[in-house]
Amino acid sequence: MNFLEYFAMKNFLFETLLMTVFATATASSENNSQSGVTQQEIKTGWTFKQARGNNAYPATVPGVIHTDLLANGLIEDPFFRLNERGVQWVDKEDWIYQTAVTVAPEVFNKENIELHFKGLDTYADVFLNDSLILKTNNMFREWRVDVKRLLKQENNELRIYFHSPVKIDMPKFDAIKYPLEAGNDQSQNGGVFDKKVSVFARKAGYHYGWDWGPRLVTSGIWRPVCLEGWNNARINSIYYLQENINAKRAQIKAVADIIADRDGLATLAVAAEGVKTGWTKTVNVRKGTNKIEIPITINKPKLWWTNGLGEPFRYPFTATLEMNGSSDSRTEKLGLRSLKVIRDKDADGTAFYFRLNGVNVFAKGANYIPQDNFLPRVTPERHKKTILDAVNANMNMLRVWGGGVYEDDVFYDLCDEYGILIWQDFMFACSTYPMNPEMLENIRLEAIDNVVRLRNHPCIAIWCGNNENHTAWFNWGWMPAYKRLGVLDELRKDYKDVFHAVLPEVVAEYDPAGFYWPSSPYGGDPDAKCESGQPNWNPNGDAHYWGVWHAKDSIANYNIIRARFFSEYGFQSFPEYQSVLKYAPEKIDHDIYSEVMMSHQRGGAHANGLIEWYLLNEYRKPKDFQSLLYMGQLLQGDAIRTAMEAHRRDMPYCMGSLFWQHNDCWPVASWSSRDYYGRWKAQHYFTKKAYENILVSPIAKDGRLDVYVVSDLLKSIGGTLTVRVMDMKGKVLFVSEKAVAIPANTSRPQFSAAINEILGNKQPDEVVINAKFTEKGGNSSASNNYFLTRYKEIDFPKATITKTIVAADNGFDVTLASDVFARGVFLSVEGTDNFFSDNYFDLLPGEPKTIRVSTNLSKAEFGKQLETVSISDAY
Repeated sequence: MNFLEYFAMKNFLFETLLMTVFATATASSENNSQSGVTQQEIKTGWTFKQARGNNAYPATVPGVIHTDLLANGLIEDPFFRLNERGVQWVDKEDWIYQTAVTVAPEVFNKENIELHFKGLDTYADVFLNDSLILKTNNMFREWRVDVKRLLKQENNELRIYFHSPVKIDMPKFDAIKYPLEAGNDQSQNGGVFDKKVSVFARKAGYHYGWDWGPRLVTSGIWRPVCLEGWNNARINSIYYLQENINAKRAQIKAVADIIADRDGLATLAVAAEGVKTGWTKTVNVRKGTNKIEIPITINKPKLWWTNGLGEPFRYPFTATLEMNGSSDSRTEKLGLRSLKVIRDKDADGTAFYFRLNGVNVFAKGANYIPQDNFLPRVTPERHKKTILDAVNANMNMLRVWGGGVYEDDVFYDLCDEYGILIWQDFMFACSTYPMNPEMLENIRLEAIDNVVRLRNHPCIAIWCGNNENHTAWFNWGWMPAYKRLGVLDELRKDYKDVFHAVLPEVVAEYDPAGFYWPSSPYGGDPDAKCESGQPNWNPNGDAHYWGVWHAKDSIANYNIIRARFFSEYGFQSFPEYQSVLKYAPEKIDHDIYSEVMMSHQRGGAHANGLIEWYLLNEYRKPKDFQSLLYMGQLLQGDAIRTAMEAHRRDMPYCMGSLFWQHNDCWPVASWSSRDYYGRWKAQHYFTKKAYENILVSPIAKDGRLDVYVVSDLLKSIGGTLTVRVMDMKGKVLFVSEKAVAIPANTSRPQFSAAINEILGNKQPDEVVINAKFTEKGGNSSASNNYFLTRYKEIDFPKATITKTIVAADNGFDVTLASDVFARGVFLSVEGTDNFFSDNYFDLLPGEPKTIRVSTNLSKAEFGKQLETVSISDAY
């Protein structure tokens, strides 16, 4: 008797649910036009079972096996405490999903009917009415099958047999006679010893584990499946090639890929909402695939801009195909923009930056990973919160990292809507991938599917071949290791076949306006190092700087290391205490070296100790577990803020700063600035300030204090720069106030002084420097606090903080004041269903600060729960 049969005997509820095994799948159908393509999603009536078992259970589609097991009470939540360990059997089993389909008349009566799978994870055999119609081997591809001849109107049995990805790929691993590089594959956690099989599957690499994620290898119908019916012809895809875009004129070429079931005359019409002119073309089409091209000109177009630079305006474009009385239409919202990657030679090497509508853009953002190990759980609402959290932190770019997935359409729609550029990796990361002709073709078709799907999004800024594979060859020891084994030439050919042939060829053919970059980091030469060391990390491209953290460099090193574009750097922290309580509630868990806290840390057995090591180097010893979590977040925030400010001060030599990472896929200690529950860490609050269009950034060097004002604005502004030096009780020891002019899109020092001349007989560890720029007219300001020594050397006084609470929309306004300088003021209430407009902020004595707290608590309960601490409380 297997596990599921045993479990079913103990739970009568599941036996009663078996009555629904062959429930009919009823789904609403959707017409793209009155007589055009009609879609019917197949999402109800699904069941699943273990292939070697007998009992079936209700399934949710889209979904994956783990979420279905969880929903039926057959496994415990893998994210809670140590439960991940108890579900490693799941990926060793085969699973069968099944439903019965009644075809809607408006679909069934069409002359052509296809079954369209938008995502199957990963190795699947698909049967319709007992006929094998499809075998899949790539979770990143879409699959279409002509099923017209097999369909009945009612009681069609659709069955999908999912093979264990571990069992499918194990023989491939055993056949390879040399070790493969896949350091993040947690094969030991999965009970398969050193057999790192992830590199053989075209499947999300992080499912097998990463240095921030668990090992939960899924299978299932992870994206929608639908029937699509049509007559005569349909639009397979349409590409709006933006050939020449400026404020005077937009010249576009619409290229429609048309599939016809007969020869005949077809008319394609394109219209843009808000534009009086329309464009049409009538051509003879042949049975099969055809292309129709239409030139489009729009005078004085509204352009699409990134967050902070202007409105991300989009035109709804509708393409309509007419043939023999049938029609098909497709509407997409297009942002018209000129977007280029600039690679000009200069005295230092080769530049690397983005130019949008003629403006050189400093990229401010983060790296993005999938939001959950179980991808169908990520709702449009979660996507929106994730993107808005980037927007509200003043980001203009996210990098979709190559060990995850090509994201859902709604993700890119939101980036378009809110002006977030996307650095899009292809799905390869940190591994060697053995190649053969079949795998290369599989990858080529995967790339075509996703380039075609995403190319019209104005947010797509760059296509990147992989994450860190290039630097791994030269800096991680791959080259000498494989040379010793005698397979270097073979594996280097495999690498170049994918990243210097197949992928760039797909981008060139299917998105000729796009820019392809073979790897990240990269410097332009496939046979040379791109990162050469300190202090100029990469003078010719993008850089991943991990000296701080992995190499235990001082946080101050962020002020020294230079690169053209930082596409990765990061620093770890734990989630805040209220988040930790959700996955580690037991008192025994509340030690960073407890079994649970160590399990929810995948950066290595040393990583929690590394957080503590850095903490004790920068701060004093925290008094307890909660204080350590709080101080660890301050530490992370201070570290990454140091880097962000250094990168922005170095503009225009450096033109990008994307920290690792924006989010988590499960509750964990990691480099994220937002935890799995969407809670902002200190780093995210600090990011919001460091990425503002106007940044005031003091820096001490060689006995002098310089105060830079960095502007991303497209126009010059004037205002007042005030620099104050104060002791911890608020006594002003030095003040400078002067009018300054801030040029557009620049970084310049606006104040400079010898440090020993501004201390007022105090020591460096006794003062705080406050620098503030106020725009002329007083409409806006930017300020920053700066310390001349490490925090551990400063005697922060015990602060008395008063609070005034006033009811406000969706919560309360809280006004706080302190009698002395209060470093890192942190507010919290119970649970995670609340949001603070600012947190982990400094309070200057005599200068109150008001923040908005969103919560459903009553005023009495809120006042009772609200806790306030500063750094002196945590020692």
